[in-house]
Amino acid sequence: MNTEETTRVAGRGDASREALGALRAEVAKAVVGQDAVVTGLVIALLCRGHVLLEGVPGVAKTLMVRTLAAALSLDFKRVQFTPDLMPGDVTGSLIYDAKSSEFEFKQGPVFTNLLLADEINRTPPKTQAALLEAMEERQVSVEGDPRALPDPFVVCATQNPVEYEGTYQLPEAQLDRFLLKLTVPLPPREHEIAVLERHAHGFDPRDLSEIRPVATAEDLAVARESVATTHVAPEVLGYVVDVCRATRQSPSFQLGVSPRGATALLAASRAWAWLSGRTYVTPDDVKALARPALRHRVQLRPEAELEGATADGLLDGILSSVPVPR
Repeated sequence: MNTEETTRVAGRGDASREALGALRAEVAKAVVGQDAVVTGLVIALLCRGHVLLEGVPGVAKTLMVRTLAAALSLDFKRVQFTPDLMPGDVTGSLIYDAKSSEFEFKQGPVFTNLLLADEINRTPPKTQAALLEAMEERQVSVEGDPRALPDPFVVCATQNPVEYEGTYQLPEAQLDRFLLKLTVPLPPREHEIAVLERHAHGFDPRDLSEIRPVATAEDLAVARESVATTHVAPEVLGYVVDVCRATRQSPSFQLGVSPRGATALLAASRAWAWLSGRTYVTPDDVKALARPALRHRVQLRPEAELEGATADGLLDGILSSVPVPR
């Protein structure tokens, strides 16, 4: 890319950054707080990645994703994952048309821009696996015939961290398909009071009529071009690799981060650097995204879990021990 093209992309990118920056204010009309989670969702959209949202019921996970889709003018669909959900209920299936005496493909809810897979761990592995091809290849194969999904296509899956009865643990292969795992915390006291005040004044979470589109799919496409121009120094690349390799060498992990995880950390760090208004990635960007990008890609040894260790705590230890490039 020559200097003139770089300048043109940068100019368009500034406008897109401003539009995407307005998302947090727009989402805040419906969701109090949770700025960090909203930022994580925007990073995933910039990286064409998927997000696993983990939080107890009632912390506005579904409302947040619905509001984000409305503020971005994106097509949105929600699937409630249940034990009896079949793969065809997600991807679509061939339906026999008696009039034409032919089979016609009926699209499933996966054919959308933003798919909310609610309580994804409540459906059996066979149905969970139906999402694997869609998440990785951006297509669905029915009877050997591939069908492309819209662009952008992002899966936002939710799961409850405290209730395990009747759930199916996500396999490592599927967890690795998620760019980020974001924890949705309970709100602090002042935010919870603000939530109650809104409801006391008639707020209806099902009514998003006040949410106006502040960015579009075109803004996302332009932003991705700009993110791709964000410079990554060789020293920072080495730092990303060193952090990921340290997870494989840690005695507390029985499964460390794969090269795909290192790629995800790099992509998320570049997107965060661009959102912060910089044209280069710093080690601090890598540190900021390490936990959401890696926490679901590591597996603790049983003895470490018995000692009360957590993935986040161990990752913090690794980040403090791996030398930072100067």
